[in-house]
Amino acid sequence: MLLTPEIIFRRVEDITPAYLQSQGITALVLDVDNTLTGDGSQQLDPGVSAWLEAMRAAGVSLTIVSNNTGRRVRPFARRIGLAWVPLACKPLPVGLMVARRRLGVPRRQMAMVGDQLFTDRLAAGLYGIRCLSVLPRTPHDKSRGVRFKRRLEAPFLRRYYEKGGKTHGSE
Repeated sequence: MLLTPEIIFRRVEDITPAYLQSQGITALVLDVDNTLTGDGSQQLDPGVSAWLEAMRAAGVSLTIVSNNTGRRVRPFARRIGLAWVPLACKPLPVGLMVARRRLGVPRRQMAMVGDQLFTDRLAAGLYGIRCLSVLPRTPHDKSRGVRFKRRLEAPFLRRYYEKGGKTHGSE
């Protein structure tokens, strides 16, 4: 089903170059809020910074695709040296199409990394690429809309775990 996660990682840092290579993934499309950083934050944890460097060193192409405005995404993306697509309209796959053209890879080599099922997972599913779901970096969301969607995600997360899915990565 389009909303049930394919795989869940505890944090973005738990996605390894070896895992990506085993799946034939050479490019990652990254969400920002609660994926790379906390909700609304411009700060990057040292672990995420090291992870980005490890991905680059492994030859993984990276770009940001966010539903946020350029005003929110631009300073963050520039600080970490990544191209970005703002106002991506997720769950519509428009932003993913732009990202794929920029990355120059076939869909089968591309994956979305994000924390929300109703935006990131659904956009990836509609576009026909894998979604590597991550748990939210912070326990709270500023947006009421996101808090509402989190409640709606519960049955899909439950289905993932009932089918034997697990959360990958360190605690």
